Amino acid sequence: MDHFDPTVGAAATPLLPLPVDVVSVQSQVVYGRVGNNVALPTLDAMGLTTAAVPTVAFSNTPHYPTIHGGSIPIEWFEGYLRDLFARDALGHLKAVLAGYMGSAEQVRALGTWIAQVVQARPDVRVVVDPVIGDYDSGEYVSPGMVDAYRQHLLALADGMTPNGFELQRLTGLPVWDVDSVVAAAKALLVGRTQWVTVTSAAPDTWADGEMRVIVVMRDGHRIRHEIFNHPRIDATPKGTGDLFSAAVTGHLVNGATVFEAVAAACDQVVAALRLTFEARSAELLLAQAGRPRSRRT
Repeated sequence: MDHFDPTVGAAATPLLPLPVDVVSVQSQVVYGRVGNNVALPTLDAMGLTTAAVPTVAFSNTPHYPTIHGGSIPIEWFEGYLRDLFARDALGHLKAVLAGYMGSAEQVRALGTWIAQVVQARPDVRVVVDPVIGDYDSGEYVSPGMVDAYRQHLLALADGMTPNGFELQRLTGLPVWDVDSVVAAAKALLVGRTQWVTVTSAAPDTWADGEMRVIVVMRDGHRIRHEIFNHPRIDATPKGTGDLFSAAVTGHLVNGATVFEAVAAACDQVVAALRLTFEARSAELLLAQAGRPRSRRT
């Protein structure tokens, strides 16, 4: 086939770059629904064009008997980010979503790149899901990640979506009831950060069959918070946090307030868990958002 040269012929107008709405920086697996395998279909269903930057490439998540792959080499990772600028792909960028990172060095590199993005496009939303671990499995990331998040990334975020365990690790503060969660989240409201949404929050306060999400945000010169209660579904697939952060990001880009975005994201996670439970699926199944199931208190 002859090579097509867009600069030759009557229609010699240069071709335009693909307009990217969201850059999603997180894990990629061959099999399963975590990281970008969740974020891309979620954001696509919301009408958003997403550039996926992998931080690790694995055959599957580590809870299976076998796993192959590893962290993306830092020179590749930095190159992926630089080439988005080189392709002039960020002229319409609305958000950067950061999830599972492969190394502390990647966190540093991403922080440097996000600072450049924000300088070029100050209106871009930066959402950080600081993936570190969970109560049932402890930390499952590379050494030094907590310090790397603190030093290079958190203050660049407009908002972040840690779970309760991650909030405790990032702040060193207790997080077992609502007041302590709010106090710990307030400690992260520095730099650009306007809001912190804590999933699986304050477990000692859950009613039977329910879980809590707590949003803490700046409102002018004061701090306010809201609590969202949602059903606890008897299914534990990986990737629910990735679905939540992607849904929050997408709803924000599409014009929702933080509280509206969190409520809608809770509904999407609950719907996906119901579908996963009913299908007896080993991996998270994605569902369209149904009628609201979360409620504020």
